[in-house]
Amino acid sequence: MSAIPTALMDEFMGREEPPPSRRGPRRDDAVTYQVRVELDETEPLLWRRLELASDLYLNEIHDIIQTAFGWTDSHLHEFASGAAYYDRTSEHYLCPFQVEEGETGVPENEVRLDEVLAQPGDELFYLYDFGDDWLHNLKLESVQPRDESAPRAICVGGELPGPGEDCGGVGGYELIRAAIDPDHPDHVAAVAEYVSRYGDDADPRPYAPTPFDAKSINRQLVALSNKADLPGPLEAFVEAIRPPSSQREFEQLLAGAELHAPIEIDDETATRMVAPYTWLLNRVGVEGLKLTSAGYLQPEHVKAAMAELHLGDEWIGMGNREARTPPVLTLRETAQAMGLLRKHKGSLVLTPRGRVLRQDPVALWWHLAEHMPVTSKDAYDVQAGLIALTAVAAQSTGDLDQIVADLLNAIGWRAEDLTPVTVSMARASLWDTLAVLRRTGTLVHKGRLLSGPEVLTPQGVTFARAALRTWPRAT
Repeated sequence: MSAIPTALMDEFMGREEPPPSRRGPRRDDAVTYQVRVELDETEPLLWRRLELASDLYLNEIHDIIQTAFGWTDSHLHEFASGAAYYDRTSEHYLCPFQVEEGETGVPENEVRLDEVLAQPGDELFYLYDFGDDWLHNLKLESVQPRDESAPRAICVGGELPGPGEDCGGVGGYELIRAAIDPDHPDHVAAVAEYVSRYGDDADPRPYAPTPFDAKSINRQLVALSNKADLPGPLEAFVEAIRPPSSQREFEQLLAGAELHAPIEIDDETATRMVAPYTWLLNRVGVEGLKLTSAGYLQPEHVKAAMAELHLGDEWIGMGNREARTPPVLTLRETAQAMGLLRKHKGSLVLTPRGRVLRQDPVALWWHLAEHMPVTSKDAYDVQAGLIALTAVAAQSTGDLDQIVADLLNAIGWRAEDLTPVTVSMARASLWDTLAVLRRTGTLVHKGRLLSGPEVLTPQGVTFARAALRTWPRAT
């Protein structure tokens, strides 16, 4: 039977009124649900076992199922609560497209998981792709106490690869799985069947199943649950931090950052703080700089940067190869990341913005602040950078890397093996952001070679505050 949109379900079932609500009360405190998700009619059963926070909403469960089975969210879907998906008394919950189309019913983003699954044995149904009709049965296996620091969703088991999109439902999945696997006992017959259906030139590989890999799934789930709505108001970032104690810690940092205080930067201070970037922009000049075949600055420019920017205290060595001279490398790379320079036909050239700002230190100072934290838009790096900037603006005396690691763990980030984020991992995520803070004199080392404690400068606190005040930057 092909799936039927909710708007036609009542008519199909011969119902005059929508079924009564199947939702129960929400739990006062979140717990962890162990849920087994089975793909109906597969033989042997294709399944995934998930541990889920009970206060997740169904729109979030949709994203989690898509990730766990390797779907690409290319089709409509619908949840149903009741004895069976097509049972007359089952209550169906609308996906966003159905809501936009004006169908009547309860939107899935208003329904919490603990409203439809309460006790072990309870079931929920999820249908994906109203053509191939992938019906998933979600069964609550156990209810466990919740560790606030635990991931919101994690895959702890499963069997068989997930079907490819548009492969023709369960029958097509099983045929393709056998046809592309030479070790499958039905391989020869499956190849013959596939050719007879689709012709000699038909290739089943684009519809190949997604191999089951719990580690890969969990990396995606951790990223999924911590995306946060970025860019967005900084205050909303607090909501991503789950343990109340950690929320209070970040709120105290925000209060100490005094984001509503006026930002004043004079020409002399701005000139001093942006001097390394002004030097580099002027060095590139209107003619640009020819790069090495590997895309690095030529040795003469690296030597000049080390000498004229007095970077010798930060690094040992010859200081003539950019790839082996991090102070120069990060200066050039962050200038590119912040839109001041770009590579073009083997040369490093000024962007239109870079051409203007090299003559205006105050405007360049604001440009640098507005492009902090320096990231690739990856949510993990963005959030790490925001935490670091907040701690700097609040003049925190704690270890910056430790503060960032602790709060990333409180948000729910984990390493690939699901162990907590370490201080070294936090430091790696802050590499470019810290490079800018050091180049601008926001953080100053008291020892050689980046040794000894880093000290915050008053002008650096203002710079960090300006960066946070302008977040999120215009895109």
